[in-house]
Amino acid sequence: MTNYTAAVIGCGRMGAFIDNETVGSSIVTLPFSFAAGFAACDRTRLVAGSDLRSDVLSAFGKRYAIEGSRLYTDYRELIDRERPDILGVATMPEHRAEIMVYAAEHGVKAIYAEKTMAASMAEADDVVEAVESNGVAFNMGTGFRWHPGFDKMKGLIDSGEVGALRDMVLLYRNGINQHGIHALDLAMYLNNDVPVVAVQASLVDPSDAPVGDVMIKDPDARGIVEFENGVTAHLLIAPSEDEQSVYCEKGYLGAFGARQHWVMRLLRPGGHRGRGAITPEPFPDFEPASSTLMIIEDLVQALDSGGQTRGGVQVARAGDELTFAFVESHLRGGARVNLPLEGSRLRLNRNPEPRPVLFEPRGES
Repeated sequence: MTNYTAAVIGCGRMGAFIDNETVGSSIVTLPFSFAAGFAACDRTRLVAGSDLRSDVLSAFGKRYAIEGSRLYTDYRELIDRERPDILGVATMPEHRAEIMVYAAEHGVKAIYAEKTMAASMAEADDVVEAVESNGVAFNMGTGFRWHPGFDKMKGLIDSGEVGALRDMVLLYRNGINQHGIHALDLAMYLNNDVPVVAVQASLVDPSDAPVGDVMIKDPDARGIVEFENGVTAHLLIAPSEDEQSVYCEKGYLGAFGARQHWVMRLLRPGGHRGRGAITPEPFPDFEPASSTLMIIEDLVQALDSGGQTRGGVQVARAGDELTFAFVESHLRGGARVNLPLEGSRLRLNRNPEPRPVLFEPRGES
């Protein structure tokens, strides 16, 4: 059985060290970072990393036993010299597209991209073209698509036990590109990736609106997503942790407290004037699992078989399109924006300072 080499570009928090922040967490199943996932997968061998920060590179090499000659400040040099089978791209979104296009055009067989995929729709289209024309397997790190609890939820919907899907109310913490993309991708996943026909949205704080075509902030946005099959998703900002409420023809499903509490209620005979009674039922049991590891294993399966991944570059593009359509709707006074989104010139360009990297688990020296 073939084993695959892997490398990470962007070796900071999500790239390699975020596990140190989440040890003992009740809402995250390790491994969490890209590098930790590659190290844990028995079919992948982590061989190299690239980052612009010398201290991060050094700590990455020490943590994952990567020799200094395989630590790079130039991602192109890493790709050209190491020729990794799978590339994890965990940089800021402003830099991801050019890296993924270069990788796809220079022999990388599979890409695991942090979300969102790209900083503009033009860049997203460039990634799609490069990935598809070179036959590259692709997954984006929208972890809800890989959560076993949401797999159970989707199974209940697909089986017809709770009836046809009608509406979703999804609460996320902040940032339409940073966290809202998780909710949007989940809505697509639960609805079998049926195309979206329109969105209507507004920014929570109008001062976060783009300056010209440049998004200098990742804004909080709320709005409605209309799918081709009549299903709607309502995206709102959570007061604390994310929540997901799913309304179906014969019942209701929910996940609360950052996926700590799972609920199922079914419509049973009886109730006022015989209209039926909503009755609590046990939510199906599931075993926690690492979404990071599942994403990597799915890429491995695609490389083995030549088949499709659960996500894919077109799904990733569709999620990115929704984030930009939300902002476009705000700029048009909250008007309904039809999809496909045509002519968007918006680009995320925040120029943020890198967040500090915790090189050792909390509480350890």
